[in-house]
Amino acid sequence: MKAKDRRLAELKGAIAEITPEEALALQSKGAVLIDVREADEIAQGSPKGALRLGRGFLELRVEDAVPDTSRTILVICAGGVRSLFAAETLKRMGYGDVRSVAGGFNRWKNNGLPFETPRTLDADARERYSRHLLLPEVGEAGQLKLMDSKVLLIGAGGLGSPAALYLAAAGVGTLGIVDHDVVDRSNLQRQVLHTEARIDMPKVESARETLEALNPKVKVVGHQTHLSGHNVEEILSGYDVVVDGTDNLPTRYLINDACVKLGIPNVHAAVYRFEGQITVFWPGYEKHRGGCYRCMFPEPPPPEMAPSCSEIGVLGVMPGVIGVLQAAEALKILLGAGEPLVGRMLYYDALGGRFNEFKVKRNPGCRWCGDEADIAGYTDYAQVCATET
Repeated sequence: MKAKDRRLAELKGAIAEITPEEALALQSKGAVLIDVREADEIAQGSPKGALRLGRGFLELRVEDAVPDTSRTILVICAGGVRSLFAAETLKRMGYGDVRSVAGGFNRWKNNGLPFETPRTLDADARERYSRHLLLPEVGEAGQLKLMDSKVLLIGAGGLGSPAALYLAAAGVGTLGIVDHDVVDRSNLQRQVLHTEARIDMPKVESARETLEALNPKVKVVGHQTHLSGHNVEEILSGYDVVVDGTDNLPTRYLINDACVKLGIPNVHAAVYRFEGQITVFWPGYEKHRGGCYRCMFPEPPPPEMAPSCSEIGVLGVMPGVIGVLQAAEALKILLGAGEPLVGRMLYYDALGGRFNEFKVKRNPGCRWCGDEADIAGYTDYAQVCATET
């Protein structure tokens, strides 16, 4: 008797085997069905409702997918052999009730049990996003979610540039960009979406060229216009996340008010000389209700209290540091991973080389997101600052 045959005999004696029909009945009662086949096999079909973890990464991903070790787990492969090995591994990890589906998916399908052809990444996407696929918090399902997502960046300047680059690289399917300005040579010290050759080109078009060159599968939607109370809802509607990259106080208030009204998370940031800050305004966050920009600043300050970058300067790398953090927050929100900066503000002091975190309290009396908020029309404030960072 060959070693492999002895090994299989040992596994069959240690692991309970069930028919596909029995597995389907147990699944309907709450058991977890795990398909451990490879991605190319699963692409041909998989039992409905199965977790598709793959044998190669099963040990790394199963505890996140099934944290309760007391749940009944049913393991299926193509023919019923790999599932025995996978079931043994799960038992060693502490799962008490693990069973293997005899005959695997071939028998499941031949017996006419329900299956589906799941949406999967093509070969190009698997190669491009291979490092994402290794992360349990992302994986194939998360990557597909990113590819279906829509993020709107307000401003293609210093903050919008790194945020857009990394969101495009991550595979966010649709990136909207709002900017009315053209590329100026003074922008190139920090606005890395643009180049010397594109001076006087609209920033929206320059951004499109850069992002499509980086990732041709990303759809870039340009909005070459000023945001105003007349168009803000039309432009923001349909997006999952807004990334505020403006250095323009009236526009910040407009973005805030529209995001609160439409229920869109607002990844807000600002830079000043050698300092930067980032937070997420999201009153509708399900874990704990956050505040909005007006909770901190109910009305704009006088013009002399809000100088722009063109007046006081900014270290070129500062928008890069903070803009990348904005991209990270947007990706976390889209994936439902980790804790977004809701109710917290992260402050970076480049000269001191340190980060600090501050609480951002919601104002229950805020007229826009408070307990008795009365969302009225939008206010187009007089311009206080006039450029993107």
